[in-house]
Amino acid sequence: MEPVIIVLIILVVLVFIALIKTIQVIPQASAAIVERFGRYTRTLNAGLNIVVPFIDTIRNRIDLREQVVPFPPQPVITQDNLVVNIDTVIYYQVTDARAATYEVASYIQAIEQLTVTTLRNIIGGMDLERTLTSREEINAALRGVLDEATGKWGIRVNRVELKAIEPPTSIQDSMEKQMRADRDKRAAILQAEGVRQSEILRAEGEKQSQILRAEGEAKAAALRAEGEAQAVRTVFEAIHAGDPDQKLLSYQYLQMLPKIAEGDANKLWIVPSEIGDALKGLSGAMGNFGGLGGGSGTGGGNGGASVPAQERREKPSID
Repeated sequence: MEPVIIVLIILVVLVFIALIKTIQVIPQASAAIVERFGRYTRTLNAGLNIVVPFIDTIRNRIDLREQVVPFPPQPVITQDNLVVNIDTVIYYQVTDARAATYEVASYIQAIEQLTVTTLRNIIGGMDLERTLTSREEINAALRGVLDEATGKWGIRVNRVELKAIEPPTSIQDSMEKQMRADRDKRAAILQAEGVRQSEILRAEGEKQSQILRAEGEAKAAALRAEGEAQAVRTVFEAIHAGDPDQKLLSYQYLQMLPKIAEGDANKLWIVPSEIGDALKGLSGAMGNFGGLGGGSGTGGGNGGASVPAQERREKPSID
């Protein structure tokens, strides 16, 4: 009985192994290459697949999703003989699992070497300044060459990115100094423009202020002159309406003399020649007033004549 049990156990184990090898489950977005006696038979897609155990074998399982592969920095010489280190990142996707398995031994290594050689050809025709400012152009050129070369390998290059471009340390120092000088220059220009604009605005403001001040003074002078003219007309009309005689005018003239002499600054004042006529008229008026009052002729005459005589004898003090 014991040999029979051992044989049954062996048969069960073989059946179990056969079942495992017969049923193959492929995950989503993956593919598997099946070989029969070392020759390619078919490609297994995602899902449950049945193969012949011990005859069919799984050669390779390939991920069909988009892959990202960063490559280490590569030294590249520019057109002006400067060595720069460039980091690249490749985004690719396997579209044909059979070609990716049989057309190239290691498509990752092949893509890396192809990227390095293509990058050296592209950068070799550019100077440093253009290399630093033409990333989009370099990416497009790299992608075109890689996509064309890897198409027969069953690989599609979706995107190529330059992660970093590092020029030599001395060149970096020179570039920093140049950038600093350019920034200082722009700052000085902006400051000069600001000062210039400020001066222009200040000059325009002063000009506008002077114009407004002159217009105000002109209007004020015009209004003042108009007021004085109106006052003169009013006085002139009042005088003519009152019909004053020579005696009243003479009396008013004498009343204005003390006001003329007022003030410490009036050191010298001149009596006009017409003062005599005014005094004569006033003396006659006072004489007539005395005669009407009925006083003695001598007293009245002396009283009437004494006022203008005294006024004529008075002289302003000269300091």
